Amino acid sequence: MSTSRDTITTRQATLARNAVMIVFAANGFGFASWMARIPQIRDALGLQPSELGRVLLALAIGAVIALPTSGFVVNKIGAARTVAGGSVLAGGSLIMAGIGVDPIASVVAVAAFLATLGYGTGTWDVAMNVEGAAVERQLDRAIMPRFHAAFSLGTVLGAALGAAATWLSIAVPIHLGVTGAAVIVVTLVSTRNFLPRQTEESHDDATPAAPKVPVWHAWREPRTLLIGLLVLSFALIEGIANDWLAVGLVDGYEVSNAVGSAGFAVFVAAMTLGRLSGPWFLDRYGRAPVVRTSGLLAATGAFLVVISGNLVLAGVGILLWGIGASLGFPVGMSAASDEPHLAPARVSVVASIGYTAFLAGPPLLGWIGDHEGVLTALAVATGAGLLGTSVASVLREKKTKTPERVDADRR
Repeated sequence: MSTSRDTITTRQATLARNAVMIVFAANGFGFASWMARIPQIRDALGLQPSELGRVLLALAIGAVIALPTSGFVVNKIGAARTVAGGSVLAGGSLIMAGIGVDPIASVVAVAAFLATLGYGTGTWDVAMNVEGAAVERQLDRAIMPRFHAAFSLGTVLGAALGAAATWLSIAVPIHLGVTGAAVIVVTLVSTRNFLPRQTEESHDDATPAAPKVPVWHAWREPRTLLIGLLVLSFALIEGIANDWLAVGLVDGYEVSNAVGSAGFAVFVAAMTLGRLSGPWFLDRYGRAPVVRTSGLLAATGAFLVVISGNLVLAGVGILLWGIGASLGFPVGMSAASDEPHLAPARVSVVASIGYTAFLAGPPLLGWIGDHEGVLTALAVATGAGLLGTSVASVLREKKTKTPERVDADRR
């Protein structure tokens, strides 16, 4: 029986694949551009750690609100329009957040635009994953990890350019203004090559629809809850570095803001390396051993950053931290999807638990930073790494045979 795959040419599928990679990279680029300038923004607004934590919380709140609403938006207007709209909101919010720092110099304005940045980025994130899954079906090959690697590469570029902008003393509003405009233009152009909407929504007529499972049922499954706890721990490991690593280096090692931004760039580069190489280790050793090792690496790396007192050793710690942070979140989501007909409910539960880290992390670290210093507060990542390691055995998968796929995207 024919499917919608027959109506899409190889060229269309390839263009769509490339477009999805670009929008993944643009999403990471815009996100990291903001994160790289946090030390300078903190100084410009005169924020204490707890105050900075509350400002960063606005970004997390916007992203979390996007989770339950973005699916509705994608269903209504399609992935291409949702990604385009999300990029306009995110890019515009970057521009306005920069203006909120200077000349407005308003904490309230910055927090408000961070909330809209979080919502725009979160909605865009969900929609581009929907489009990526549709492209994956058309190519008949699992290429989603490549899309997420593109996101990580975007964060590396954004962090590196952010560090360079700080070193060159380029004003925050100029840097974020150019970044926001570039993100909008690149994404709007790229979405023109997305698949037709009817292709995104189509299914193989020969495959019967699986029965829907209530989300409340998944909340009663011990394994699903433990996977959620694991995802929460790795989200905290990553989120702490995203929000606080640069500030911790500046305050704890008395380095310049540019060096702090460079440290964050090293972290995202190490995390990108982990995501690019991770599939080989996962295929060879399995999910549980790899993620258990990842948690130990992250815990060790964060501990080195906190206690070493030496910038070179701290750099080694950042590398270990980044590599260790790379796999727990995506592998946890994959484990929640082991049984396809139960995947929607289980992924919803796991995501809800995991994203709690993005809500709790900024105020928790800010409170500790006020009392013990931001560098000491980074030790929370060590505890999160040990927690992730302790529950990694829940990721053990059942061995199933899957038919070999044609490498349709290698062209």
